[in-house]
Amino acid sequence: MTVNAEERAKLDNELSNRFIDLDPDGYFIIYIDREQGLICAKHYTNTINDKGLATDPETGEVLACKGSLERTHVTVYAGRTAKELGIEITEKADPCPISKLDHALYLGREFVKAEIALLSGTEYIQD
Repeated sequence: MTVNAEERAKLDNELSNRFIDLDPDGYFIIYIDREQGLICAKHYTNTINDKGLATDPETGEVLACKGSLERTHVTVYAGRTAKELGIEITEKADPCPISKLDHALYLGREFVKAEIALLSGTEYIQD
């Protein structure tokens, strides 16, 4: 079955908007440090409330996907490649800050997108 670019984009968008069970071990904000040539991931803790929403562990406030809630990260992980960053998080961090396989797969995809953007000089936007 051949899928064209438009169909791929539509499928990707649909899958990006599905409901997912959030990782109770936290979330990551991914960015590129072009000056250092690194892909970086700030890890933040959260708790999941009875409605399945991520909340601030200290205040209980729901963490919105969009907005400007200022929070302090727990750790910054960095790597020169997607693979190196993944290893830093899944093999070297103790304990590993990821508890769900779908979260790990998502992060791997995002790290590869960030690496491509770093190498090509294009903008990286986390999905």
